[in-house]
Amino acid sequence: MWEAARANKRKLKIKLAVDTCGDALAVYRANFDVTKTTAREIDIRKVFPGKLGSRLQVVEQAAVRRAGKVDILVAGPPCQGHSDLNNHTRRKDPRNDLYLRVVRAAEVLKPRIVLIENVGPVIHDHSNVVAISVTTLRSIGYAVETRFVRASALGLPQRRKRHILLAVRDTNFDVAAAFPTDCQQPVAVWDYLADIEDEPDRRTEMFHTPSRMTPRNRGRVEYLFKHDVYDLPNEHRPPCHENGHSYISMYGRLREDQPAQTITTGFGSMGQGRFVHPTRPRVITPHEAARIQGFPDFFDFSAVSTRRSLQNLIGNAVPPLMSAHVIDNVMNHIG
Repeated sequence: MWEAARANKRKLKIKLAVDTCGDALAVYRANFDVTKTTAREIDIRKVFPGKLGSRLQVVEQAAVRRAGKVDILVAGPPCQGHSDLNNHTRRKDPRNDLYLRVVRAAEVLKPRIVLIENVGPVIHDHSNVVAISVTTLRSIGYAVETRFVRASALGLPQRRKRHILLAVRDTNFDVAAAFPTDCQQPVAVWDYLADIEDEPDRRTEMFHTPSRMTPRNRGRVEYLFKHDVYDLPNEHRPPCHENGHSYISMYGRLREDQPAQTITTGFGSMGQGRFVHPTRPRVITPHEAARIQGFPDFFDFSAVSTRRSLQNLIGNAVPPLMSAHVIDNVMNHIG
């Protein structure tokens, strides 16, 4: 949102932000200069607990008084319950209902613009959260469109695809026109990594260094570079990643001239995706993963103290350009 506001020469004033992750909030506060009163560590279900279409509850009335007039509501409900990588509670995960809490927040706060981001499989949720959200928002005066947006369509070197719901209130604006097209040529990952390939040799901070590998994985990386290949042969993989396994990218090396696969929280392990650096025998660093996600170098992650938390924040993040591009298009047209 900061980028969209900057592009439109407007000041961004954050009225309310909620999350249950303390590390995420610490990073958020540090970068956007907001207090714990504004960026609160609390479950959204406690802030907007009312049923869709019901009268405002006392805590919701308090949220209205705290936030005041709201122009834009942006949310990224937990995506793990919808992800194809979740083989346990996929489609029926209790966290999936948090999507509808965002719609309740829209009912309560009445923003001009609502943007909700999630993984593509959210459309297959057992409770039909997307369809319910679209119907509800339209019933209270929003024009609503949903689209799958690819990071590569925005010039990012990543194949990430996300589902975005956009709702705009009180306007004749063609909401569909806010979404990017897929006509842009893919961006090579090397365009984003070339100038920092040797950064781990100069820096010692966690953000600039790769995760340590096991001796066995070091041997696998050495094989990739010795034979100048990008996919590890079956005989060098663990049994669970040999013949018949659908994730060929596991234990793979990034190709300099192609976009990266989706950056996940597992980018620190070669066993969780194609995360080996294209020119150096190591996995990518948090800085490199953040670059691929589209974070500017000035974005500060230093409030995080553990590598696991750092990887979670970067891997779970929505590429800033995704929401900025869509919101920027809307702001240009509705004023």
